[in-house]
Amino acid sequence: MSGAIALAACVPQASEPADTPAPQAAAAAQPVTHAPAPAPTPAPAPAKPAVFSYSGELTQGGWIRGEAPAGTTEAWLGEQKLDLDADGSFFAAFDRDADPSAMLKAVLADGREITRQIIVSPRDWQIEHVNVARRSGGASESFMRIRRPELEQIWKARAVHAQSDGWSQDFIWPVTGRISGRFGSQRIYRGEPGSYHTGLDIATGESGTPIVAPADGVVVLATKKPFSLEGNLLIIDHGKGLNSAFLHLSRMDVAQGSQVKQGQLIGAIGSSGRATGPHLHWSIKWNDARLDPLLFLPEKGG
Repeated sequence: MSGAIALAACVPQASEPADTPAPQAAAAAQPVTHAPAPAPTPAPAPAKPAVFSYSGELTQGGWIRGEAPAGTTEAWLGEQKLDLDADGSFFAAFDRDADPSAMLKAVLADGREITRQIIVSPRDWQIEHVNVARRSGGASESFMRIRRPELEQIWKARAVHAQSDGWSQDFIWPVTGRISGRFGSQRIYRGEPGSYHTGLDIATGESGTPIVAPADGVVVLATKKPFSLEGNLLIIDHGKGLNSAFLHLSRMDVAQGSQVKQGQLIGAIGSSGRATGPHLHWSIKWNDARLDPLLFLPEKGG
C-alpha cells in the first residue's frame, strides 16, 4: 500500500507551457481599437423658393432684383423675357409710363406655369403747362442724314447685352452736384404733351469735373466724335439688359470694349452736343424701358 502511495506522489502535476502567457498578460497584449468618429453631416442646401421672390422699387421708372421659382426654365415680366442666372437670379424694371400692374411668369421644367402680379405705383411727375403751341414739323432731312447713323450706333450698343454683374450692385453717384433736371419731367404745350426728360441732370458749375462708373460694366459705346444731340457719349452695359448712358462729356477716359469697375474714372462733365451749360445727363435703360437713376442711388448728393 505504501508503494502505491509513493508512486502516486511521484507523478508531476500538469502545468502551463513555459511560453504561454498568463491570461491577464494576454489580454494586455491585444491592440486597442476605437470605432471611427462619424463623419459630420453636411448642412442641407437652402431650399429654393417655390414662388417668385424679389425686392426693389415697385414704381414707374423703378426696378426689382429677384429669384425665379425652383425648376424655372424660362421667365418673363410681361412680354419681356428675363435673363436668368444659373441660380435663377434676375433683374427687371418698369418703364416711366408703366401700367399699374405687371405680371411675372415662370415656366417650369415639368411644363407648369407660376405667375405673380406686381402692383406698380404711379409717380407724380414734374409737369409744366406752358401757354405756347408746340413747334410743328419734324427734323429736317439734312439733320436726319447726320442723325440716322448716330441712332444706329446707339441702338447697336444697347443691343450688345454684355456679361457683367454690375446690375446686382448698389449703385453709387457718378458725380455729386446740383440736380438741374429730373427724370420724367415734361412740358405740356397748350394741352399737347412734349417729350419727357429721359435722364438725371447733375451740374457742378464747371466743365472738367471727373465722373466715375456707378457700377461695374463693359463700355459698349465711346463715340469717336461728338454726336449732334448727345455730344461725347459713353454707354456702359451693366448686364441683364441694364445700361447707363453719359451725355455731353468734355472727355472720355475709357475705350469702347473695356471693362470698368464701380468707382473707376470714366470721363468728365462738359457741354458737348446740345446743352445749355456744363452738366452730366445720365440715363438708364433696361431693354426698352427708361428708368429713373435716382431710384438706384443712396440718398445723398445735390
